Amino acid sequence: MQALWMLLASLFFATMGVCIKFASEHFNSFEIVCYRGMVGVVFLLGMTRIRGVSLRTTVPMMHFWRSVVGVTALTSWFYAIAALPLATAVTLNYMSSVWIAAFLLGGALLVQGRNAPIKQQGPLFLAVLAGFGGVAMMLRPTLNEDQFVGAFVGLLSGIFSAFAYLQVAALSRAGEPESRTVFYFSIGAVLAGAMGMVFVGASEWRWPSALWLLPIGLLAVFGQLCMTRAYASGATLVVANLQYSGIVFAGIYSLTLFGDQLPLIGWLGMGLIIVSGVAATALRARAVPHAPAEDH
Repeated sequence: MQALWMLLASLFFATMGVCIKFASEHFNSFEIVCYRGMVGVVFLLGMTRIRGVSLRTTVPMMHFWRSVVGVTALTSWFYAIAALPLATAVTLNYMSSVWIAAFLLGGALLVQGRNAPIKQQGPLFLAVLAGFGGVAMMLRPTLNEDQFVGAFVGLLSGIFSAFAYLQVAALSRAGEPESRTVFYFSIGAVLAGAMGMVFVGASEWRWPSALWLLPIGLLAVFGQLCMTRAYASGATLVVANLQYSGIVFAGIYSLTLFGDQLPLIGWLGMGLIIVSGVAATALRARAVPHAPAEDH
């Protein structure tokens, strides 16, 4: 059953990407982030009240930094979705597991220096190398000058998603429930999105295009709840690897809804990123057997 929860979460997140793709024709990334956060705040206020979960926290600064990196990742991802084929943007965001592996590898080498167990780090190094090779295969045949910025921002979304994951793990170890963590993240999204709108402006609401904003927020919350349920009731490693089904769903949406065309080498690169991410997740699970879910 836990596998079905994760598959459903991945479907929700991929479908959210479709809604963002349509909404980005009428709203900028900061607006979408802000409205996505508003929907999340309202929904989570009701949910936590029904469940009797307190929103008071003893670690406000941890939530602050989680919101900073999380909102940066979210804004970057939304921008990449608007600028790139959906499957490409989603895949770059799911590079977070590879980036975490790169951070672990770099940290070990930096701390231990010449005494670092290179042979033990070999599999992790190969996973990271394969992931970056997949990026090169996927982006090289598909990018033009107009998409270069989008690709760079998409890579940044994966990096900051990795930072957000590490911060969520720290909050979990501090005893913070998932609903509280997501609530404060949603508040951060509202504030950051509103601040961005001050500088880049706000678009005029036109119906029915504005209706895309509601499902974006709801799909994000539903996806997070399903993902949380999957991690709470299933084998962490299996569930973590099933998150990559979101790339498959995004690929199907890209082909059927937007007519995106990727050459064979692009699809092979995407597959290589999935394999490297699965491998990196498995290697990371040896050190952190019960790591919490990532947010979107």
